[in-house]
Amino acid sequence: MGERTGAVSARSAGDYPRYLAAVALFHQSAAEASGLSGSDYRASLLLELDGPMTSGELARRLGLSAPATTRLVDRLVALGVAVRHTDPDDRRRTVVAHTGVLPAGLEAVLDTVRGPIGQALADLTDEQRSGLAAYVVAASAAYAEAARAI
Repeated sequence: MGERTGAVSARSAGDYPRYLAAVALFHQSAAEASGLSGSDYRASLLLELDGPMTSGELARRLGLSAPATTRLVDRLVALGVAVRHTDPDDRRRTVVAHTGVLPAGLEAVLDTVRGPIGQALADLTDEQRSGLAAYVVAASAAYAEAARAI
């Protein structure tokens, strides 16, 4: 990997895969600690971030079959994490929405990283935070598009 202006150094290039692995491992551990499967955890996060969606849309975004998604939503409803309601635009469809409730213990697990990450962000300059924000938006779009294409 040749060095060029603005290029990521070889050291930091190795840091990025480590970062991704750490994030994935943390969230898998957080799911397990709160009694969720990985799919349940991802579904809860999608519903929380993107708002209500049909079971079909949730299934598509998670890459699950309709029956598997029905069982997943049943589990989230039983935990109080999600609710089902009739789609106001098409009463034949059901919409799943996040309740804002997290499984027992999950908030405490998430808090273990919120403080250190918040401090790291606070220590950045405005320019660094702006660059980081631009990267996060671009990387999120790239990963989402790649996942849809797979």
